[in-house]
Amino acid sequence: MVMAHNPKIQEALDARDALASAITRAGVQLPAMDVRTPWAADADEDEEREGDARYALVHLGVCSASVAVLLADVIVRGLTS
Repeated sequence: MVMAHNPKIQEALDARDALASAITRAGVQLPAMDVRTPWAADADEDEEREGDARYALVHLGVCSASVAVLLADVIVRGLTS
């Protein structure tokens, strides 16, 4: 369970939402964007307390080849604008 009261997790949630909004406005939709924290197996037992993540990652999930091409096109158009 993701605990949003942690500043690092909140930062990742805000980044995910901003990215989702931007790519949606550009006509692209990634099917599964999420926020993930380190797995318990990757952290010391003392460090892995609920809501006490040292960092969080925006997980973009998987997408079809056509969605990947659309996303690449949006990025390139932004670079040439």
